[in-house]
Amino acid sequence: MVLDSMSGSFIYSAIDLTDGFYQILMRESDIPLTAVSTPSGMLWEWLVMPQGLKNALATFNRMVSHVPRQLRDFAPSYFDDIFVHSRAEGDLSAVEVHLRHLRQVFQVMRENKLYANLKKCVFCAPEIPVLGCYVSKNAVRADPEKFSSICSWPTPTSPTELRQWLGLANYLHKYTKDYAGLIQPLSSLLKNDATWLWRPEHQAAFDSVKKSLASAPILMLPDGSKPFHVVCNASDFAIGYSTTKVASES
Repeated sequence: MVLDSMSGSFIYSAIDLTDGFYQILMRESDIPLTAVSTPSGMLWEWLVMPQGLKNALATFNRMVSHVPRQLRDFAPSYFDDIFVHSRAEGDLSAVEVHLRHLRQVFQVMRENKLYANLKKCVFCAPEIPVLGCYVSKNAVRADPEKFSSICSWPTPTSPTELRQWLGLANYLHKYTKDYAGLIQPLSSLLKNDATWLWRPEHQAAFDSVKKSLASAPILMLPDGSKPFHVVCNASDFAIGYSTTKVASES
């Protein structure tokens, strides 16, 4: 949803919240529950929400989602990041609209005492990093560093190593056509009753995924104002579909 909402925008900013959890004050009655005993016998209590509390992650995510909710159309958030995107409106250029959007976001942050880490923020850029990829005008490309990690990975020598590699590859599977079919030989090695034996077909599948990711395409963001055409198919081990649309009436 975060990426889809950016379709059609021309200029972007990414705002990183400083020390995310620490921006939430502990309820006074809950402060004693956070007490930590030190070897010297002192008790230290948290005045702000520390990491590690059972509900800390959910509380922080709810706060970040709730505070700028009225700006969601142009400033979606994900945990400690707020992504601002804009396009031209009427007589206003994309830059003018974007500056207006930023002022609105900063006003909400100021009212709720949320602080940004300027060293990690990106302002008024044609492309920004979003959730492990880079977003620009109507396009999404994967982070080159993630591709490099996958493509330079040595041949797995155990189920654990294979799971680690597949964990990275699965994250980028949308950039690979017929991904489920390509990894099917590798997935069979991870079944509970499977014996670990790396065969030529496993190496071929491993190399095929690497090759596919090395030449990964740039994906287009969908335009929700135009109709989609969906074609589905399935096999014994995979389900696939293709989503298409006419780019231009001409």
